Amino acid sequence: MKKMLIRIISVALAAVMLVACLASCGNSTDAKDEIVLPAFEGIEKQTVSGEIPETFKIGLICLHDKNSTYDKNFITAMEEVQAELGLKDSQVLISTGIPEGAECKDKAIEMAEAGCQVIIADSFGHESYMMEAAAQYPNVLFAHCTGTKAHTATDLNNYVNAFASIYEGRYLAGVVAGLKLKEMIDAGKITADKAKVGYVGAFTYAEVISGYTSWFLGVRSIVPEATMEVTFTGSWYDETAENNAAKKLISNGCVLISQHADSMGAPNACEEAGVPNVSYNGSTFSACPNTFLISSRINWAPYYKYLINCKVNGQTAVKDYIGTLKTGSVELTNLGAAVAEGTKDRIIETRNKLANGTLKVFDTSKFTVNGETLTKHLADVDDFGDYVGETNVIEGGAFVESKYRSAPYFDLKIDGITLLDEKYG
Repeated sequence: MKKMLIRIISVALAAVMLVACLASCGNSTDAKDEIVLPAFEGIEKQTVSGEIPETFKIGLICLHDKNSTYDKNFITAMEEVQAELGLKDSQVLISTGIPEGAECKDKAIEMAEAGCQVIIADSFGHESYMMEAAAQYPNVLFAHCTGTKAHTATDLNNYVNAFASIYEGRYLAGVVAGLKLKEMIDAGKITADKAKVGYVGAFTYAEVISGYTSWFLGVRSIVPEATMEVTFTGSWYDETAENNAAKKLISNGCVLISQHADSMGAPNACEEAGVPNVSYNGSTFSACPNTFLISSRINWAPYYKYLINCKVNGQTAVKDYIGTLKTGSVELTNLGAAVAEGTKDRIIETRNKLANGTLKVFDTSKFTVNGETLTKHLADVDDFGDYVGETNVIEGGAFVESKYRSAPYFDLKIDGITLLDEKYG
């Protein structure tokens, strides 16, 4: 009887331990699952009307390859469009590893000679070479993403620029970061005066300034006391430099890191140090399951379809195309397991406000420059190389980014952000 009682107790204890173990394992697994963020419901999808002739060809020129998250976005979008529209491999030409030099012009000419009716380049330094090629092939549509000169190149009707309101995506990612920061403060992990975030940037260009400022304003919408340090690598893609930059920011006391650079350098440094991280151009969840929060990205597929539709139907493409949340050009990844509770609902709410215009990212009442609220600011929109601002971009109490050209021109250095260095190409 005694032995039977001992056996019953042993079995019962084992069962309790097994249940506890399964519950613990289940929680661990759940904690490492992404949180699905629903796609924005207000997307107005771009379509291609009419039949695309078999003679149609489109070319894509990329600075790097898929190892760069930036270029991967362009390449993946083209592959998606090819599949959706049923284009043959012979109709889609993709060239990677094309430097920002005469090689770009040579490749553009090669594509034009091969019969491409639309040719796209993805890197800022490709612009002048694309313009040279456009002058030689007036019947080919040349599109340069991130470029600044199409709106002033009145003699090149076949040359256009494109970008997206990614500052809205970065703001949303900043809200996610702010909620995490607030969670850390509420849990006593840091005090409000230690709410310092860090940012790894490539170059001190308007595009990067616009990006880190919009992200910071998203953070501050949740934690007004937050400050930020920014360091630049001087390269769009340098894994070692980006890794070292993140480590420097962490050693400086930055408790959460984001980036505008194209490698896994910064996210890996954050995962190693256990520091929450917001990446760019795609999820880093698989490599950084314990620290990844969210990523924003530009989806170039809607623009590709827009260009194809214009060319196939003999329509004129706009000089400056600006993709938005509504066009499906600005996207967010799923949320990482490390996000604060309530993040999903807050992002859906904020995203809707941005889309309907009731929330402005660069609301001038939300930031100051040298202690002052701006009522006027002349930005260098025309980009003639003189670095002189000529266009007032403060309207209705907000800095109107990407209104007068598609590429960002936000160049303000707002209070609360410290640049540890500056790097120009």
